[in-house]
Order: sequence, then C-alpha cells, then structure tokens
Amino acid sequence: MKAVILAGGFGTRISEETTLRPKPMVEIGGLPILWHILKLYSAYGINDFIVCCGYKGYIIKEYFANYFLHTSDVTFDMKENKMTVHDSVAEPWRVTLVDTGEATGTAGRLRRIARYVNDEEAFCMTYGDGLADVDITALIEFHKSHGKIATLTTVQPVARFGALGIDGTEIRSFQEKPGGEGGWVNGGFFVLSPKIFADITDDTQMFEREPIEALVARREVHAFHHRGFWQAMDTLRDRQYLEKLWSTGKAPWKTW
Repeated sequence: MKAVILAGGFGTRISEETTLRPKPMVEIGGLPILWHILKLYSAYGINDFIVCCGYKGYIIKEYFANYFLHTSDVTFDMKENKMTVHDSVAEPWRVTLVDTGEATGTAGRLRRIARYVNDEEAFCMTYGDGLADVDITALIEFHKSHGKIATLTTVQPVARFGALGIDGTEIRSFQEKPGGEGGWVNGGFFVLSPKIFADITDDTQMFEREPIEALVARREVHAFHHRGFWQAMDTLRDRQYLEKLWSTGKAPWKTW
C-alpha cells in the first residue's frame, strides 16, 4: 500500500519556522517532521510514498536528493573528486515528489497525484505536520472491514486551557489540562479508495469540505477512533512541545 503526504501548504501559523522552508521540513530532534511521518508508516510496512509538494517544494526535493549528506558522516576527497559515505542507514523508502502547485487546495493536491494511486485498492493519506502513535495496521484493517470509500482517524485533542467544575460561585473541581475536550475531531491519517477522485472536481477544493461533505452525505465515511497520542504542529508552541518529547526520550510516535 502507498501513503500520500500533503506537504504543500504555506504554514502561516508557524511563520517563525516557515519563512525559509516548508512546514514539513521544520525539524524535530534535528530531523524534518516529514521524516518522522515516513518513519511512522515504515514501521508498519508502508514504504512507498507520494509527497504532494507546493510552497518551497524544491527544499523537500533537495533533502531526498542528498539524503545521505543530511543523515550520514561523509568524507570528501577533493583531489580524487570522490565522496565516501560512512555508516549510512538506508531506509527502504520509495519517495515520489510531485509539484502540486502553491495555491492548490488540499483536494486539488490529491487530485494531481491520482495517477500514482489509481491502480491501488486503497491508499493512506495524511498531513505533513501531524504526529501520532496510530496503529496503521489496525487502521487499514478497519477500512477494509467496512468497505466504504473513506476512513478518517478521529482524535480528542488535549485541552489547551484548564477546566473548572463550578456550582454557583464555588469551584468544585480543577483540571489543569483535561485529556480531551469531549468532541472528536479530524486527526488526519486517512485510508481512501481511489473512488474518492470522482468527488474532487476542482483544484481549488479543500479535501475537508466539498469532497468529504459529499461522501458523508452518502454515508461513505467511517471513523477510526484513536485514543492515544496525537499532536498537530500548527504553532511554534506545538513545535517546542514535540521537541521536548523527542529530546527527553518520551516521544509516543516513535514506534520504530
């Protein structure tokens, strides 16, 4: 099975990091968050990726073109015009990088890579800025079990502010950061049938609007409830939180 990564947005809410590079190339532990996402899928045996590039996509292409330079020790023999890579760790990945345009909507980006997945029974898709400890194997099996066009992983994000239990003016309970806000939200990590492309008619469409809404109306979308770790990197604060988890050896998404 293949996995599609949406990696073309401008990342305006974390502009401190994205002025010079696309958001999927913002680093956690010295490695792009895109690398962490690929490692997550690879841990479950998915090693064939299609990355939908857009804003500063050439930086993503440069990273993979010079992957060993970024991840290994090297010796440059200037006299012999030769480079030697030391202790390289070759990932079993096949990565196809597709320029899907800067102003294209998320559905439009998916539409532009249709030819790479049209022959698949199903394919995975996620955003290039979110990490989780989702059981990808269980997600795929769940998708196969219901036979519909789309499976969407739902999560309950940790509340950003504390929650108070109040009786009149008396505070009866206080929770600094409750484990969930009650409602389930879109956590990414989709499994989709190529039939999805029939509902994408315009490059400007957002996947989370017209296509999904049409599928929901036809009861073609099922929810895979994920109750474990999930974190989107929308802001600098989110990046700092993920960095802290990684640096202290407590990164839940590190399933490899």
